[in-house]
Amino acid sequence: MLGLTAQAQNIPVATNYTKVYDFLDELLTDGVIVHQTGVRPYSRMQVAQMLTEAQAADSLLNKRQRDDLNFYLNVFALERDTMINNYVQYTDHRTYNLSLANPQFSYMTKDKKFKMSIEPILGAEIYGSKKGAILKRWWGVDLKMDIVNHISIWGSLRDISYNGKWLKSDYYPTQSDYIDGAKLTKPGYLNNLPGVQYKEANYGGDFSDSKGGISAYAWFGSISVQRENITWGDSYHCSNILSGRNPAVPMISLQLTPCKWFQFDYFHAWLVSNVLDSTKYYVENTTAGTEKEYRPHNKFMAANMFTFIPCKYVQFGFGNSIVYAENNVQAAYFIPFAFFKSLDHLLTKGVASENQNSQAFFTITVRPVQHLKLYGSFYLDEFKLDRLKSSNPEKNPVSYLVGFDWGGWPIKGLSAKFEFMRAYIACYTHSIDVLTWASNSYNMGHYMGDNAQSIFAELSYRPIRGMVLKLSYTNDTKYNAYEYWRVARNESGQKIESQSGISSVLSQKPFDEKIFQNDVVALDMIYEVHPNMYLRFNMTYNNARGYDNLEKTMAKDVSGQLKPIYSEDAGEGCTAQYYLDKYYPSYFQGKCFSAMIGFSFGF
Repeated sequence: MLGLTAQAQNIPVATNYTKVYDFLDELLTDGVIVHQTGVRPYSRMQVAQMLTEAQAADSLLNKRQRDDLNFYLNVFALERDTMINNYVQYTDHRTYNLSLANPQFSYMTKDKKFKMSIEPILGAEIYGSKKGAILKRWWGVDLKMDIVNHISIWGSLRDISYNGKWLKSDYYPTQSDYIDGAKLTKPGYLNNLPGVQYKEANYGGDFSDSKGGISAYAWFGSISVQRENITWGDSYHCSNILSGRNPAVPMISLQLTPCKWFQFDYFHAWLVSNVLDSTKYYVENTTAGTEKEYRPHNKFMAANMFTFIPCKYVQFGFGNSIVYAENNVQAAYFIPFAFFKSLDHLLTKGVASENQNSQAFFTITVRPVQHLKLYGSFYLDEFKLDRLKSSNPEKNPVSYLVGFDWGGWPIKGLSAKFEFMRAYIACYTHSIDVLTWASNSYNMGHYMGDNAQSIFAELSYRPIRGMVLKLSYTNDTKYNAYEYWRVARNESGQKIESQSGISSVLSQKPFDEKIFQNDVVALDMIYEVHPNMYLRFNMTYNNARGYDNLEKTMAKDVSGQLKPIYSEDAGEGCTAQYYLDKYYPSYFQGKCFSAMIGFSFGF
């Protein structure tokens, strides 16, 4: 009953706090607790309730799991109306705690109507390979507050920097469009590192990450204004719906949990288009006179997800979304439970203009036996039943991801995971640049983008409290890249029959000719020494290579006529090195063995 009625902070637990998510996934797979897993981040309130539920089922846990449980019960002590207990501390055990071993200050009034914690953030990682070293460092602060059990306020700031000679512009001669020097991450790179917006720096790259929000909540749900990374779709590697890899975006969000078997999520977000609007500009005074400084085009997104748990063994969800680019926000898309494509037709079809970009998605998770989890997620960018016929050469631009997790038997603490993702041609893309499934030019779905495949396998072992060892293999393959082009129209608005557009592109054979492939074997060790105090060690071998694509410059359209292929790389040479430079940072190109060691306070 305590787990069902307790009030606690409605503050998101960042998805990069992987240790607590790994532990909760272990409890879910072992059948100890029940909770939806397709929408992340969880709130601190939800995590505290899951930990309380596991505490009530203490007899189902082994010794290491009980140690982990007690550890995280202490981490989420304020959410349970108790004071955190740390080493090297100054505290009265009831209202305040100043910890030095894990720097943190916590405070709670005697009536428990006000709670707060402040934590410094400090960390560094050193990457090394035969090409040299790269230093990553970050520092900042994290603040959480809860007021009268109904208002939560939180915020964090991280100042982050990469430094190393292999991040300088001199090593990226083909990247002239990135005059500030190419980095380990940029929108076009096909890796799973978080996307960022770099400041100008030739030595490597600086950027800051500021997140936070304010939330009003009750036992049945919450409404928030926040800037956070969110993930939709079950995944241990990278989701194909919303992966959270793009820089966090500001949003208004709503979450309803009126009963244990149903959860509803909705948000309206302000995306970053990175597309200039020629009608909007500032006038700047310069030594040569006045100049126009053009502003980016507006870009918005609305999405909802309905999640059902009819029994402890089955969970499924469905939802839809729309990316739109009007001058101002559209009030219709603030209706949380709407089917947005229908609203889009109402708003745009009357003037025969191009629709906005709408999507639909489905998720399912099944635990048929104890220790086994099966899951899948499906992203529908556009779907027509007629394209399922074998006589139709067109394929629907969709993506699907399936996987399983087997853990806790026969060896306690050992788990095996497998994940397979495919995205068809033109998935995530659009003929109007500002309407793509992207923010800050980073794809919001799977990092491999369209016409791509990803295979991920992992063995993980938890030998002691707070430690996890992971051995993983990833095979990523990118096939021919195509532009999403509509058929041109004449002055009367009729399509020009001699031209082919998206029909020709969707008629190309998917997963046909490789242009990039990467194999990665990684050994990762993470140890959470004290709450939010980490040691990490990683060894990685990867083999990233490109493939020549010189001959495939023509293709047949639907009518069988030979037309120029609608490839985004047409006329660029399409050599193996061109694709390698386009899709992967120089530091990790070719056969590369690298190691990393790091520590952090905060994550």
